[in-house]
Amino acid sequence: MPFIIAIDGPAASGKGTIARALADRFGFHHLDTGLLYRATGAKGGDAVAAARALTAADLTREGLRSAEAGQAASRIAAIPEVRDALVAFQRHFAAQEPGAVLDGRDIGTVICPDAPVKLYVVASDAVRAARRAAELGADPDEMLAQLRERDLRDSQRAAAPLRPAEDAVVLDTSALSIEAAVAAAIAHVERVRGA
Repeated sequence: MPFIIAIDGPAASGKGTIARALADRFGFHHLDTGLLYRATGAKGGDAVAAARALTAADLTREGLRSAEAGQAASRIAAIPEVRDALVAFQRHFAAQEPGAVLDGRDIGTVICPDAPVKLYVVASDAVRAARRAAELGADPDEMLAQLRERDLRDSQRAAAPLRPAEDAVVLDTSALSIEAAVAAAIAHVERVRGA
């Protein structure tokens, strides 16, 4: 059985950085599931058809890390048929040996509810806005407004809203360095794997 690590949380909380580090540390495959929604949104046209036709090559498209792509992803992620179309892609990815790390917003609650490790990564709004502004060279106040709008949309959508799984461990990265956040996540995974 592949070992699955499910990491959820809002934008710019640090979940992607932690997910990549865990995949490297344990030799697991990594999927930033937000790229699926970003790539679907970038294809344009009918979002449901775009999601159904999505391929791994679509995930390498230019511009998927932009703020605009993130907003488009959040909008189409609220469409239940889009989410349904992408579930199989994600579950197939998670089934790879020796294991996989998936990060997103509904991994522990919908995609891989039986994952042995579930992390819910958070950070304060101000810290997340500063991180994303630095990453994109944007205005922090503008980023704060965008993140709050996105958080609201993601947490209030009917289909797979952003929320921690009941058995997820919450990791607040607000005051942690990248190294400290990754170390805390590694320690948790090692505790679970050693059990």
